[in-house]
Amino acid sequence: MGRVIVIEFVSLDGVVSDPDGSAGTPGGGWAFRHGPETVAGDKFRLGRVMDEGVMLLGRTSWQLFSRLWPNRTDEFSTRMNKMAKVVASHTLTDISAWSNSSVLDGSLTDYVHTETRDVVVTGSLSIVHALQAADLVDEYRLLTFPSIIGSGTKLFPDLASPVHLRLASVDRAGAATLATYQRSESGS
Repeated sequence: MGRVIVIEFVSLDGVVSDPDGSAGTPGGGWAFRHGPETVAGDKFRLGRVMDEGVMLLGRTSWQLFSRLWPNRTDEFSTRMNKMAKVVASHTLTDISAWSNSSVLDGSLTDYVHTETRDVVVTGSLSIVHALQAADLVDEYRLLTFPSIIGSGTKLFPDLASPVHLRLASVDRAGAATLATYQRSESGS
């Protein structure tokens, strides 16, 4: 099994929903107000994971991304478009809008257990929460923005027990900070 890497834009108060404003929520667009230098390119430092791994997306995130990425031609976008993508959806059937996409066949946890490549999950909070509940997340790469939203979906829902992580790195990314957290040696 490859690593499961969750990448998310997150506000100071832990909100991850509607960072680009596409969902039309009252506080939406909070990440993108900090300028393109904060969100453009490989801010999550995925590097070769984009070439060798697979992106796992829920239907809503896949549909949003499939409208945004295919027509972009910069170096990062080209790598995003070439990356293998798996969509966890029971209703989506036409995945022709974004190259290298396939629909998940079977259960989410079975897929993650059998996937040998690193799996990158971005957005797709229902998937993130399901993987958290099954204790399958190995690493979080969080781009934290200096915004306090006040309401919205949080990255970490109420947990039955604490999860302890190890800070692997932290870097400035424009107006935000990128922090990478990994499973601690002692686990959760």
